[in-house]
Amino acid sequence: MFFTEEREMLRQAVRDFAAQEIRLKAAEWDADDKFPRNLFPIMGEIGITGVIAPESLGGAGLGYVDRAMCIEEISRYSGGLGIAVMTHHLGMSAILDAGTKEQKEKYIPDLASGKKIGGLSVTEAGGGSDFMGQKSRAEKCDNGWVLNGRKCFITNAGEADVDVWTVHTGEDAKGRPALTAFIMDETTVGHRSGRKENKIGLRGSVTGDVICENVCLGDDAVLGAVGGGAKVGMHAIGEVGRSGMAAICVGILRACLEESIKFANERIIYGKPLARLQSAQFAIAENRTAYEAARLMLYNAMELKDNGEPCGSEVAMAKLFSTEEAVKAAKRTIDLMGGYGCINEYPVGRYLRDAMASIPSGGTSHIQKLVITGGAMKEIF
Repeated sequence: MFFTEEREMLRQAVRDFAAQEIRLKAAEWDADDKFPRNLFPIMGEIGITGVIAPESLGGAGLGYVDRAMCIEEISRYSGGLGIAVMTHHLGMSAILDAGTKEQKEKYIPDLASGKKIGGLSVTEAGGGSDFMGQKSRAEKCDNGWVLNGRKCFITNAGEADVDVWTVHTGEDAKGRPALTAFIMDETTVGHRSGRKENKIGLRGSVTGDVICENVCLGDDAVLGAVGGGAKVGMHAIGEVGRSGMAAICVGILRACLEESIKFANERIIYGKPLARLQSAQFAIAENRTAYEAARLMLYNAMELKDNGEPCGSEVAMAKLFSTEEAVKAAKRTIDLMGGYGCINEYPVGRYLRDAMASIPSGGTSHIQKLVITGGAMKEIF
């Protein structure tokens, strides 16, 4: 895929940032599960945190192809920071897509600059892939709404200054459960973080519970229409969340490709570089093919999104392929490296754990297959 000169300049800027600020620290963040919040204002200056926000609101005024490129470059070294940035964009996109002029002006500039971090809280213990299975509720009162509930597996839990929630607010005209989206910020009383999860991968990002206890919000906190929260949440997850996870795994795939080439050239066995052996060449070839295929699928889907065309199936295919192939590539690279692949001095073990943790985020592989099949049935028959 060929990018414009402007996009290549952005890629190089993000690549330089990742090499200087992420590469040597990623292993420490992973080992200590440390979230580098201090990097968000720096990413704001480069244009990463506000890449999808319009210039009129302090953003870079770019699009989702550019966003995918940024997340790929970051995730080449740290999938944990990649998912933190991805989720920041997730909350931002919900406000950009469904927010009022006043809501956008209130929240987007600080999110775009990296001064504040965004989040999206929809997953619950009884929900997960069952999006409508959420139990959190909001009751109407004289001054607005009172929210109560608990979300789980939320990225940026306790770190998000601006958090978008979806909760039940009654029934729609057909008697079906209706969700409404709300915006909360760091001043919201009763909105707090709960337990932090100890993940196998994507460490260096915070994942945990977010709780609302008698949170009082005015009508101006409603994001989109009352009863329209399912549309807000699913649109964000279906296109922005899943494409972000695909971008993380495209970065992991490239990392596996580069690591396999580097090791095969440097490792001497039977008096010659490992790269001279056909089995090593086959592993590198498979890593290269998986990376290029996943990259093309992702950027094709994001080109569709930037052009305002339907892209749900394409995003699901990119997410399914990239996450599953990243696991295979990391395992293949470990096999190529032998005992060295099992030593944490090398990053490939982290790549495997990050890839495995990426599969359920934004919908499991089974969910992606259902989305893909549904799209195929509509388009072909």
